[in-house]
Amino acid sequence: MKIPVFVSSPTKLNKNQNKVREALFILLNTFGLEPRALGQSDYPTQLPLREVLTVAKHCSGGIILGFEQQFAPKIEKYRGIPDPQNNNTIKDISYSTPWNHIEAGILFALGIPQLIFREPGITGGVFDNGVSDVFVHPMPAINSNDGTLDTQVNQTILKWQAQVRTHYYR
Repeated sequence: MKIPVFVSSPTKLNKNQNKVREALFILLNTFGLEPRALGQSDYPTQLPLREVLTVAKHCSGGIILGFEQQFAPKIEKYRGIPDPQNNNTIKDISYSTPWNHIEAGILFALGIPQLIFREPGITGGVFDNGVSDVFVHPMPAINSNDGTLDTQVNQTILKWQAQVRTHYYR
């Protein structure tokens, strides 16, 4: 029997993002873990937020995949508040899905071990180092030779899955 792990990932991904997610799912399976994700393995019958909680309660690990979902070439922060250093304008900013933050918060509240990955440029909330007790990792890269993930991510998942197994068997 495989141990269920909650995967927070957008449903709509570009071709490269989808390859990374699929390669991660294959890797999870090799470690005896079953990826569970709303809109992919599980489909809501209740309100989505309640369904996240229901699925997460039956999981012993969580992976947050911070894929870029939105991009803004320029935004103004603190609009209407003068900044003498003129730091109100930010250029080329990427955003993940807000569900990553919600789902990470639910997993954290349930005491479920998490593994967080983010694409370059994704920051804020759970993707900032030091926000939680979880180190934020760069999104794994796909090897162009064989389509697998780089070997460093194997070691990261190996360490994390030990925590997942401890949670599952306690």
